[in-house]
Amino acid sequence: MQRQVYLLKAGRLANLKLVTEELPAPQPDEVTVAVKAIGLNFADIFAIWGLYAATPEGIFTPGLEYAGEIAAVGSAVEGVKKGDRVMGVTRFGAYTSHLNINHRYVVPLPEDWDFVEGAAFLVHVLTAYYGLVKLGDLQQGQNVLIHSGGGGVGLMANRIAKKYNTFTIGTIGRPDKEALLREEGYDRVIVRSKQFADDLEQALDGRDLHLIMECIGGKILKIGFNQLAPMGRMISYGSARYASVGNRPNYLKLLYYYLTRPKIDPQTMTSENKSVMAFNLIFLFHKVDLMHEMLEEIGQLALKKPYVGHRLPFEKLEEAILLFQSGKTTGKVVLEV
Repeated sequence: MQRQVYLLKAGRLANLKLVTEELPAPQPDEVTVAVKAIGLNFADIFAIWGLYAATPEGIFTPGLEYAGEIAAVGSAVEGVKKGDRVMGVTRFGAYTSHLNINHRYVVPLPEDWDFVEGAAFLVHVLTAYYGLVKLGDLQQGQNVLIHSGGGGVGLMANRIAKKYNTFTIGTIGRPDKEALLREEGYDRVIVRSKQFADDLEQALDGRDLHLIMECIGGKILKIGFNQLAPMGRMISYGSARYASVGNRPNYLKLLYYYLTRPKIDPQTMTSENKSVMAFNLIFLFHKVDLMHEMLEEIGQLALKKPYVGHRLPFEKLEEAILLFQSGKTTGKVVLEV
């Protein structure tokens, strides 16, 4: 079977090349997916730039999630058949028209979802759920700060948190995203600025801050940590301030940010009774049993369809990535194949 696939040597966006190649038949425990939609994630950007610890050596295909139709099944596969509509995750390799993947990494696409919605779901909802519930130990009625509240993870985090009757504060980098956060049910919205510490204190209005979904870094991270109540937890799953728009990273800027990154003393954490935990979802890829366990629990929450803010054709990948880098997007950015 022939497929179109993006190949890349990490370091710069211009290295991405769309080629046609032969895809072998699936192994006995694999399925072949005819990809119809591909979800973009921040991890894709950092992998393309070569800044991601999990980036493969040499030439590789970026991309972590997709949705499509089963085109072939391996001889040992049960419970999945040709023609099934599925969504799935992969440890890189999703920027393609067809891929082979172990059958346990695909799950049925809900009947009332299209492929674009399927490609917008798994990475964001698993990130939000693992951070809030598994690490953050989210409890009923707590107060939660969610950074990048208009992004895919942020929107999912708010929806999950609201199932626990929480008070949620969402932060955004641009005021034109505020209306979306209001529609999504955030209790307070903060446009991040030099007055963030005062704005956060005002938004809390005397409430304890129990949990933070942190993905910004820098001073914003330190301010949030300082505001945490005793027994509060900060869950770090990214650092968006390292991102910039362009073909390759601004290395001087990255070096400055690295040298000025906040430093938190574990002894201080002990005396203040606060916690900082961090994770990278891709390193959980081989924990497929945990993935299915979480998806079953997520299913019981009856969340709404994912919010897709931007749809672009497969051939416009570079344009989609530059848009994603810009900070102007809301929800998920998805490529349609």
